[in-house]
Amino acid sequence: QVQLVESGGGLVQAGGSLRLSCAASGRAFSSVAMGWFRRHPGKEREFVAGISGSGGRKAYTDSVKGRFTISRDNAKNTMYLQMNSLKPEDTAVYYCAAGKYVLLTELVSDFGSWGQGTQVTVSS
Repeated sequence: QVQLVESGGGLVQAGGSLRLSCAASGRAFSSVAMGWFRRHPGKEREFVAGISGSGGRKAYTDSVKGRFTISRDNAKNTMYLQMNSLKPEDTAVYYCAAGKYVLLTELVSDFGSWGQGTQVTVSS
């Protein structure tokens, strides 16, 4: 089991930037893929970005491509999400998640551990 703690959320104006961090402890960090998800009010949790165990493969949902960058530092057991050119529709609770496997995945069912979530609010 991996324990996850997110940080870095907050309130920002449209066009601004935020960087989310996810600190992990427990199981070997580099042995699992990691991901960021978000939940808009009243909607299901959706995939935002994912990264393989080594960091060599990444995936993004279409709406954030070119604006968000996922990365990880396995020496620090930490994953990041750099969010630029933020839009009001990016407002959501963001969750980091640890996968069950080392390979990159976008499926909620392939993630076994979740952080508590951090609120990101983008004002227009």
